Amino acid sequence: MISNLLASTATDASLPKSPPSNDTWMPIDASTFASHVDGLYDFLFWLSVVAALSIYGVMFYFIVKYRAKSREASEVGDDVSHHNTALEITWSVIPLLFCVGIFVSGFKGYVDLRTAPREALEIHAQGQKWKWLFTYPNGHVDSELHVPVDQDVRIIIQSVDVLHSLFIPAFRTKMDAVPGRYTDLWFRATKSGEFPVFCAEYCGTSHSDMIAKAVVHEPGGYDAWMEEIVARLDNMPPVELGKLMYDQQGCKTCHSVDGSTLVGPSWQGLWGKTRTFADGSSAVVDENYIRNSINDPMSQVVQGFAPSMPTYQGKLSDKQINGIIEYIKSLK
Repeated sequence: MISNLLASTATDASLPKSPPSNDTWMPIDASTFASHVDGLYDFLFWLSVVAALSIYGVMFYFIVKYRAKSREASEVGDDVSHHNTALEITWSVIPLLFCVGIFVSGFKGYVDLRTAPREALEIHAQGQKWKWLFTYPNGHVDSELHVPVDQDVRIIIQSVDVLHSLFIPAFRTKMDAVPGRYTDLWFRATKSGEFPVFCAEYCGTSHSDMIAKAVVHEPGGYDAWMEEIVARLDNMPPVELGKLMYDQQGCKTCHSVDGSTLVGPSWQGLWGKTRTFADGSSAVVDENYIRNSINDPMSQVVQGFAPSMPTYQGKLSDKQINGIIEYIKSLK
């Protein structure tokens, strides 16, 4: 509910906003898991409410019934019964039946969540400070998750730095991204539209900015989007491509383009400057310096900044790197 509220009240127009929900507590239900998760949650909530009110009622009844009416009465102990077999069996068996039912329902839902269909569409998700990147079957990498409606989708998750957690509230699914291993989740979206994607594991200073968008396409829309994006990237001018990489690959989280200092140096006016590194060496910002900083950032850590940039070795094509170089050149 909190994540849904944050997304729906976001003031930044570029951030995804969750569609309105008819449920009081939950975000919109947009996957096949939602009905089971919401039903179990509602059952537990109202069971807790009824149990709490019952206990409070019995407590209030005992307080009134057995209150001392005078000081003398309070000093005289009444005969009490310390054991009632029928009562103890009742308050043990009835909760046990509820617990067994809750366990069976919860376990069935867990098995469904963890068992992805064999023919599911597979998309790779990569978490890094502080960005989600999604790699599609044709090799295209995007900062948005695009999926078709009414089709099983399996997300294979990994992290390149610290713990993250891919969380899509509208789909009622979440899974940790763990460095050095793969995890996965799956879902079947039932409604088209745009839904927020969060990181649910604290991962550093800009954790709350690690928000992406899940776009669920109408039938045929996913394939059309794939064809459109491939054609657009093939014909995109280098500077425009570099700007796209800056937005998509998480560069803007650490590098500004207006001269302000973030986690890393600003890109504005960077081209042609001499940078001094933590080991005392220096280099002029040119094509070779930028390429090396992208592929092996730990080899040239700029003095005064923490060594926090992940490597992009093998993740960006030469064309994409050249686009970033041209974009930096344009930032006078």
